[in-house]
Amino acid sequence: MICFSMLVCTALGSKAQDAESNKKAAEWIAGLNLTGDQAKRVGTAIATHLTQVRDWHNNHPASTVPAGINPATGNKLSELDRQIIADSAMPDSVHRNLMAALGRDLKPEQIEEILDKYTIGKVAFTLKGYQAIVPDLTAAETEKITAYLKQAREQAIDYKNMKQISAIFEIYKTKCEQYLNSNGRNWRQLYSDYTKKIKAEKAAKKPN
Repeated sequence: MICFSMLVCTALGSKAQDAESNKKAAEWIAGLNLTGDQAKRVGTAIATHLTQVRDWHNNHPASTVPAGINPATGNKLSELDRQIIADSAMPDSVHRNLMAALGRDLKPEQIEEILDKYTIGKVAFTLKGYQAIVPDLTAAETEKITAYLKQAREQAIDYKNMKQISAIFEIYKTKCEQYLNSNGRNWRQLYSDYTKKIKAEKAAKKPN
């Protein structure tokens, strides 16, 4: 199909993206067994949020953030850093409106299921990694790490793509590792031991 003007192309592209947001929302709520009205309200809230996040992202590219350094590290801001900064300026109401809508119609476990859809299950996946690296993780440590990862998940839903979502999780993974260190663990040593173990297991599986 040939677009005869930029406005027409933009309108067609926007409609296609809106349809994709609606489709994704419908897929995410399909397993929640909602009533007709519930499904409509929740689906609309999710699709609206996805659309607002997309539109803000598209209208605020990394180039809108001046080049500079990360004050925490001294490193030059990367393209990803600048895009996250641009996207983090999205009005808080976008997030609040979604969470309020979900809270009105869904149970807490259903809300968690929706947030997991946004972040492709990164809470459970990342927690499993910590449990593998620290096999004697205590109940209190597990609770604290899970809480950090859930904070990451809720914050990450307001970002457009998986690179950004992963970067948000990295922030909280650093918090998790700092927590373990402050709790008497040596994260660097634990990770080194785990890496050596995995390499040894792979080596043992290789044919002689």
